Amino acid sequence: MTVTIVDIAEVAGVSHTTVSRALRGHPRISSQTIERIQQIATDLGYVPNTVARGLKTSRSRVLGVIVRRLADPFFSEVLQGIEEVLQAAGYSLFLAVSHRDPAREKGIVQAMAERRVDGIIVSSSHIEPEQIRQFGRFQVPLVLINNQAIDEPDVHSVYHDDRFGSRAVTDHLLALGHRCLAFLGNSRGGKTDAERTSGFQEALAAAGLPFDPGLVFAAPNGRPEGGAAGMRAILERTTRPTAVACYNDMMAIGAIQALQQAGIRVPEDMSITGFDNIELAPFASPPLTTFHQPKFDLGREAARMMLRVLADEQAGRPADIVRLRGELIVRRSTGPPAART
Repeated sequence: MTVTIVDIAEVAGVSHTTVSRALRGHPRISSQTIERIQQIATDLGYVPNTVARGLKTSRSRVLGVIVRRLADPFFSEVLQGIEEVLQAAGYSLFLAVSHRDPAREKGIVQAMAERRVDGIIVSSSHIEPEQIRQFGRFQVPLVLINNQAIDEPDVHSVYHDDRFGSRAVTDHLLALGHRCLAFLGNSRGGKTDAERTSGFQEALAAAGLPFDPGLVFAAPNGRPEGGAAGMRAILERTTRPTAVACYNDMMAIGAIQALQQAGIRVPEDMSITGFDNIELAPFASPPLTTFHQPKFDLGREAARMMLRVLADEQAGRPADIVRLRGELIVRRSTGPPAART
């Protein structure tokens, strides 16, 4: 049900005229009253009538898409998948970038709701329970892609099976003969980092190898500079691993550069793997062994899911949860361990 000025007035205990003026920042209304009424309006999920007028009975044919960073090549492929499906269905996209800022993301959701988007797809963002409730207050259908922060069984979601992928990468290194392996994780990777670390541990356990927590490292971020910093920390260990599984391809590229600067050859002295199979992976030096995450398919499935949600007018429909799996891509950054004397 649409929240009106009358609803806000009832909660605030003032007239609807006062609410109308407060929402416009009228100079005759005190700043304290304006702030209180605007907060009540936000809590109730109010959308200004100046934007919503004429749209109450029809759809906008616009869907919001929130991504964390446009510079990350991962998201460009996800967006291609989303756009292919939605364009064919006659929808336009309202794209916004959160930069991992909760306050910014809250404002984005508010802006999208005011423009009456039919639904919102959130890709790889740290969505917390309070933010989920914000979507609910605005009554905007939501689909999450690779949500990294929480498990929300009641939210429509598309995931990649990161644990399976990480185990496949580690199994590949084990099959090459490596027995001293490290995992270079991302301290900002949230749930995704936890899943990939678990897959690494499971592969070691299945091979009968002990798990050494000292061989799990947390890089400061998931970008090349984070991978380089993490690799420098690994090289400070007395016993160096013969292979390192990196959280993602961007970090792996940075890790390889740090090794080359230290005079360590890849893969002759140390094997390196990535994750995601971004477009740059085959052009790394050497070309990067990685796990192909079906990024285009994640976007396409999320868009299809959103269309299914919009087509189903039945309230309380159970949440769709779809988990996709990719495949191992072997290139020249991995090889058998060098004989140690």
